[in-house]
Amino acid sequence: MVTALLLLLPVVLFLYYSFDPATDPFFPICPFRAVTGLECPGCGSQRAIHSLLHLHPGDALAYNALMVLALPYILLGFWLEWLGGGKRYPRLQRFLFGRWSALVVLLLVLSFWIGRNVF
Repeated sequence: MVTALLLLLPVVLFLYYSFDPATDPFFPICPFRAVTGLECPGCGSQRAIHSLLHLHPGDALAYNALMVLALPYILLGFWLEWLGGGKRYPRLQRFLFGRWSALVVLLLVLSFWIGRNVF
């Protein structure tokens, strides 16, 4: 599974680098936004990835700040879970990815979701 993901990653990054999700029609649209007109926590992530790959972090933050700021956390979780980091640092894995941290992440995502539609 990890090998397949690592082999697929360069292809996906090439597509996001080469094509702009804001203008190219083959990127999927958010079904939540299509139905409600509101943005979900993931809205703008595709455009943010495109901007990051083109070294425009300011644009990426404007598209989806939560996704951009969560990237280090996501990469750390991938390393801990799939690449053996959790065996070396089990306390770190329990602290950052345990039950309470899941609640904190959920509250952050819900706050971002509400905040981006209110402000």
